[in-house]
Amino acid sequence: MRILDVINKTVPYFEKAGVDSPRLSIELLLAHVLKKKRLQLYLEFEREVEEAALETLRGLVKRRGAGEPLQYVTGEAEFCGLKLAVDRRVLIPRPETELLVEVVAARQPASVVDVGTGSGCIALALAHRLPKAVVTATDMSPDALAVAQANAARFNCNNFTRFLVGDLLSALPDSFTADAIVSNPPYIASGELAQLPREVKDFEPVQALVAGADGLDVIRRLVLAAKRYLSPRGFVALEIGAGQRAAVAELFDRAGYTVAHVEKDLQGIERVVLAQLQP
Repeated sequence: MRILDVINKTVPYFEKAGVDSPRLSIELLLAHVLKKKRLQLYLEFEREVEEAALETLRGLVKRRGAGEPLQYVTGEAEFCGLKLAVDRRVLIPRPETELLVEVVAARQPASVVDVGTGSGCIALALAHRLPKAVVTATDMSPDALAVAQANAARFNCNNFTRFLVGDLLSALPDSFTADAIVSNPPYIASGELAQLPREVKDFEPVQALVAGADGLDVIRRLVLAAKRYLSPRGFVALEIGAGQRAAVAELFDRAGYTVAHVEKDLQGIERVVLAQLQP
């Protein structure tokens, strides 16, 4: 079967299954199986796909048709120019989280803690942007940390990135201080989970998505916990959900911080909040 035939036969199947961007999905799956860039497929539409590749592709197409996110199906996700391994143990890195990396990297902190690191995307991106920084990553899930450590090994980051198992900052030594404490925490309200796309609610780890009735349970705890570990000029930088800016700013204010910067994403949503302790 030719590459073009595979695409044309799979698109209607994906459409019937309710898969977003059906043609893009099959093209990316084909490129993954054939180990080619997607645009190369357009130059090889008449090429015959070997049966072994077709058999592998059929399994991936079935998974995608069942709603499994493309990144889990291929086992990879792009983030800040890094190709990371991902699976159902970790949240899929989002483009908006790259904004958090940019805001933090621009301030050139010498030491960083990434809280709830998941795949390690934030910690590893910052380690690449800040080669002299000491980066620590924490997660309460040993399974998630296993993914992050495997990604660190991919990019030779183990020499300057360490991983600790623990809830929020509980694994840090008492004497530890950091210039930046960053996190993309769970921020979805529990009542909103059912409204999320099936790719998210049925496949991604709930503990990395949901944080109580108002979505702020983890942020509430982290804002308080971070105070004891910040250096005098240190800051906390968080990704937040749409419409949460005022509530998060109030949490910082009550805890003795000053919100120093708020960054909007490409949709105009206030997505990153950075705060410093008041003198």
